[in-house]
Amino acid sequence: MKKINIFISGLAMVAMTSCVSSKKITYLQGSDVTFKTAQQISQQYDLRIKPADRISITISCSDPELLVPFGQNVVLGSTSVQKGGQISTYGNQQDAYVGYTVDNRGYIKLPVIGEVRAAGYTESSLAEEIQNSIIKSGYIKDPQVLVKFTNARVSVLGAVNRPGQFQLNSQRTSILDVIAQAGDVSDMGLKTNVKLFRETDGKRSMYTLDLTNDSVFNSPAFYLQQNDLIVIQPNKAQNVKSSPFLTFWGAAASITGLISSITAIVIAVSK
Repeated sequence: MKKINIFISGLAMVAMTSCVSSKKITYLQGSDVTFKTAQQISQQYDLRIKPADRISITISCSDPELLVPFGQNVVLGSTSVQKGGQISTYGNQQDAYVGYTVDNRGYIKLPVIGEVRAAGYTESSLAEEIQNSIIKSGYIKDPQVLVKFTNARVSVLGAVNRPGQFQLNSQRTSILDVIAQAGDVSDMGLKTNVKLFRETDGKRSMYTLDLTNDSVFNSPAFYLQQNDLIVIQPNKAQNVKSSPFLTFWGAAASITGLISSITAIVIAVSK
């Protein structure tokens, strides 16, 4: 009987290994203490233009005739022309070629103005730079310039519910925002070992983030940049849990535990 009890206890311990500690799955632990007072945001989160980025540039002014040298009513770098408030498109690929691609040196070439450095600028700072260049050239005194990314996106792979590419529609998008778009980390995912790969100035870097700890707010990879690659590692404990061997023994332990409990009750009543 003693050997049977030891065997049953062993099976119970195996079954208990399938339980996952809440410390491994709860986001931003420690935030109750850290954020008793407001914390200063130290990271630079504005998206800055890099080589190979594609951007659209729109120029307008009070006198449309002055836009002729730039291509009147044309969104620069696109195949679309605006007429009477409507967008007309040349060809069948309206969005395929919209925008200017920043070359490897970090420059774009615009009509009339010529080459303009784009790398390192934000949308607003590049718009201001182009606006000043137009004014200095003497073509237009009151130009309004709008610059927008057309291909700012990140990729999420691994143990999430909806892996894929996601557009960065804000200048300040965090890794938690994108993981939420990806349907959250799956049951197979490991939140304590998230890998983020980033290219900056011709170099590729890797960051490791622990989403269960509120220190992730201070990571330079908390706010995303275009072309970041996020990889959610699989949870090894979850892999073991889902193995046929452990599934069988987990079920066996549960059944054996139930039989043991019933037997103990019967013996206790019969005494």
